[in-house]
Amino acid sequence: MPLRESPSQTAGPYVHIGCTPQIAGLDQREMGSQLGTTMVSEGRDSLTLCIKLLDGDDAPVKDALIEIWQADPSGNYTPSDTFRNWGRQASDLSTGIARFETLKPGRNGDQAPHILVWLVARGINLGLTTRIYFPDEDNTSDPVFALAGARADTLIATQTVDGFEHIIRLQGGNETVFFDV
Repeated sequence: MPLRESPSQTAGPYVHIGCTPQIAGLDQREMGSQLGTTMVSEGRDSLTLCIKLLDGDDAPVKDALIEIWQADPSGNYTPSDTFRNWGRQASDLSTGIARFETLKPGRNGDQAPHILVWLVARGINLGLTTRIYFPDEDNTSDPVFALAGARADTLIATQTVDGFEHIIRLQGGNETVFFDV
């Protein structure tokens, strides 16, 4: 009898309990440290990356789990004692914003500095993958950025006083470009 693929399911309302227990109100002393919350070692300068998810009505998505992967400022993907290349945050239960303390990634080969984003939320059957690029970089030489064509502007963050912010729109006329990976 051949094996069959099990059906996909949405992340459901319990994603925070399993992946980000502290946001669900569970005691950190009982659960241990939450994976992915610290990317930059204490004492090292960092920047804040705020990611806001919006649904098709431009309302904040308040129950999402967002993971990011990125290179370090030298363009390397190897974690070090002072920087972990991966982070995980839940979107805030009132604003829908996820905040990461990170470093600006460097160029890696022909890829412009970027941050890979993976997200899940209630109602999303399969995790969505996108990228965030920076407004102060030459992104046009990046082959993945070029694939986005006329919608590439949905991948560019906005610079702020202490870092960058980026809005990911799940639906609508200005929907963010997602990649089929």
